[in-house]
Amino acid sequence: MATRHGVSQSFVSRLWRRHGLRPHQLDYYVASPDPDFETKAAAILGLYLNPPAHAVVLCIDEKSHIQALDRTQPTLPLKPGQRERHSFEYLRRGTLSLYAALEVSSGRVRGKCAPRHNAAEFVQFLHEATRGYSRKRIHVIVDNLSAHKTPEVQAWLARHPRVHLHYTPTYSSWLNQVELWFSKLERDCIARGIFSSTFDLKRKLLAYIERHNAEAKPFLWTYRNPKRRIRVTHQ
Repeated sequence: MATRHGVSQSFVSRLWRRHGLRPHQLDYYVASPDPDFETKAAAILGLYLNPPAHAVVLCIDEKSHIQALDRTQPTLPLKPGQRERHSFEYLRRGTLSLYAALEVSSGRVRGKCAPRHNAAEFVQFLHEATRGYSRKRIHVIVDNLSAHKTPEVQAWLARHPRVHLHYTPTYSSWLNQVELWFSKLERDCIARGIFSSTFDLKRKLLAYIERHNAEAKPFLWTYRNPKRRIRVTHQ
């Protein structure tokens, strides 16, 4: 570009930075092959935008195989001109799965740690997450994981007619707001965490949930596609 227009390379670089252009970078995406994508997505967005009266909307999912990583050397703290430093070598102390239910209207989270994730654990957490809502109807948004569609899940739903499961379209778990909270958990707690055991990992995950709920607020959630932009805001 610089050669063609008779300007310097630094000028082109400044121009790109000014306008946020990064032609040297490439992103990938996965398009949902679900033929009912629009219908399913619209139903979930409708629950966010205009939830039914006298009902509650929950976003439920599990973050599986969270590793309890311990470091072989002490952490060197942050100081002027130097980042916090962790030793390169680490020890694996085991794994846990975390089930989480995000209440869309408040941003509060209920969580449970489990040694594994399967249909039985999901049903148990579904039962715990939907308690305490008296006679309200409960709309639960989940992804298409096979453990969410087993006969055990269907049997539990038959015994609890107030609870309705809404499945995100294929390859579209990003429509589930609890994924936003999982990203926040990863940044704030897991990525830089040091865990001496699975018990220590569980303790710190549950403590993080408690701190989150102390100042919880609904997500400001935006959905974009090439044709339109939909902003979902909860006050």
